[in-house]
Amino acid sequence: MWIALIAAGLVVWALKNLGYLVPPRFVEGALMTRVAGLVTVALLASLVVSQMLQTGMGVGLDARVPAVGVAAILLYFRAPFLVVLLAAGAVAAGLRFFGLMV
Repeated sequence: MWIALIAAGLVVWALKNLGYLVPPRFVEGALMTRVAGLVTVALLASLVVSQMLQTGMGVGLDARVPAVGVAAILLYFRAPFLVVLLAAGAVAAGLRFFGLMV
């Protein structure tokens, strides 16, 4: 396992250093800036969804799903971020407290 870990580290290090060889005209263009922004959002969204639905070895619905739904609605209406966090936390805590969802 250590050999695989060291090999993966070396591959990541090599890829990072290969990035310095890319000409700046490819990296600084408007298209690349837009693609980088969209990829970042897509990766973060997929992480949120996978963490939200994952329970043990399967997929399950618990109090996190409605909490993220409330957060999404509040963010759509441009509520302050602290309000979004407090509301989502209150929804999850309330559902768990009353035994409606685990």
